[in-house]
Amino acid sequence: MKKVTQQSHSLSKKTTPLVLSEEIVAQSRLFTVQAQALEFSNGNQVVYERLLGSAQGAVLIIPMLDENTMLLIREFCIGVGRYELGFPKGKVDPGETWEQACIRESQEEVGYKPANVKLLDSVSMAAGYMTHHTHIVLATGLTPEPEPGDEPEPLEVVPWKLDAWRELLAQPDFSEGRAYAALMLVLKETGRI
Repeated sequence: MKKVTQQSHSLSKKTTPLVLSEEIVAQSRLFTVQAQALEFSNGNQVVYERLLGSAQGAVLIIPMLDENTMLLIREFCIGVGRYELGFPKGKVDPGETWEQACIRESQEEVGYKPANVKLLDSVSMAAGYMTHHTHIVLATGLTPEPEPGDEPEPLEVVPWKLDAWRELLAQPDFSEGRAYAALMLVLKETGRI
């Protein structure tokens, strides 16, 4: 039987499980899988596997051309095997800050250099099995200044009115959870919700 607890707005007092061992069990060019043996405070021992992300994480950028125009991209996404509409994004390279990565990725993917970048939040992608986190960043003061990127084909840049956010949510090819989170954060930041 599961223990039901009342919702609380304070931090949990639960003890983090003891790490008994860690081992890399699989590795490819892009992915590292780690097995981690844990012992919980009640004595139960469990082995979990998780995908290790880079320590620097990634950025997802909401480039604002003006107060009501976001720049989205359409790119092929191998995970779902189709073209997706979303925000520019990319990994933070070693030695790079999230601010530098945001500016670089914005120039590479939408062709604009932001004068201002503001961190709205940092989110996990799948906290149950992945260590990866993404910094969601609002980019403003855009000036045209494209840089070559590492995409296999040119990305389609799609201007979208922020006031038409409900229509964006209705698009079948706008489906990534991080993109939803970014949209909600920019709507909150701009006072629309």
